[in-house]
Amino acid sequence: MVRWRRTKPIHEPMKVLLTGAAGFIGMSVSLRLLERGDEVVGVDNLNAYYDVQLKLDRLQRLRAHANFRFVKADVADRPGIEALFAAERFERVVHLAAQAGVRYSLENPHAYIDSNVVGFLNVLEGCRRNPVEHLVYASSSSVYGGNTRMPFSEHDSVDHPVSLYAATKKANELMAHTYSHLYGVPTTGLRFFTVYGPWGRPDMALFLFTKAILEGRPIDVFNHGDMQRDFTYIDDIVEGVVRVLDRPAEPDTGYLPELPDPATSSAPYRLFNIGNHHPVPLLEFIRCIESALDRPAEKRFLPLQEGDVVATYADVTSLQEWTDCTPATPIAAGVERFVAWYRSYYGV
Repeated sequence: MVRWRRTKPIHEPMKVLLTGAAGFIGMSVSLRLLERGDEVVGVDNLNAYYDVQLKLDRLQRLRAHANFRFVKADVADRPGIEALFAAERFERVVHLAAQAGVRYSLENPHAYIDSNVVGFLNVLEGCRRNPVEHLVYASSSSVYGGNTRMPFSEHDSVDHPVSLYAATKKANELMAHTYSHLYGVPTTGLRFFTVYGPWGRPDMALFLFTKAILEGRPIDVFNHGDMQRDFTYIDDIVEGVVRVLDRPAEPDTGYLPELPDPATSSAPYRLFNIGNHHPVPLLEFIRCIESALDRPAEKRFLPLQEGDVVATYADVTSLQEWTDCTPATPIAAGVERFVAWYRSYYGV
């Protein structure tokens, strides 16, 4: 459920590049743009970080729309991305392609630099050299790292990441600001908070827990269950992304260089949290899954993993003010919808 009100004029269709189109959020945002009449060119490299068939099935949903085209490409491929931008002349860009996963960044750090840093630079260059009205890109709640003041605010410093994944997302925000400042490219970064829902990622807790419980295997509960996450339902995320896309970043006329605000700038640059603004204890989250599956979970309690954080909690005041959008789907309702999709998709 998303609480919002219409304040914008009737939408005029536009041509959008969406990277990471075969991903969980990428497919969902693409569908929303296609359904309202936009032309979407989707890019994805279809890597094997998780089940490629799931990515192909997401793409199949997009291909049902005549105004969707798919380009298999890697954002780290500089000549390929340069050629794509030059040929297509996009009006707006939603950049969601990235190497995801905090824990995997401990095993394969080079993948994060290639995709998240080099790939993002290629997208920024494309937006600079082929003028784009607005670049919206995925950041992450992980950038808050060692911060303990709750709720997390975009206006606070985030200079202490605790994983390379988080560091690459912080780097993206700094790179975007540079291009907004030097070249006037309007950029908006969105810090997503634990996105979940149907068609979600197999490496995320909801997917892992559901699969394990149905197969009669124990689930790994880190930090002995003493964790909280600001779980955010996919429909709420999509609403926020689209509303932000429709309002290009602008310079903050009240910006004070002597008291710099990390979330705004004298350049056309913005940062927003997108979270449910309601952190849920991990054990409560597991109870919701048990209820939706109508069976108990066998829990294996483990210490906190390296690179992980104990709690996340989004301050979404700025998002509300900018978009009139407030993510608000209750966790029990969102988990039930995921479980219904999982049973249908896998036939279990």
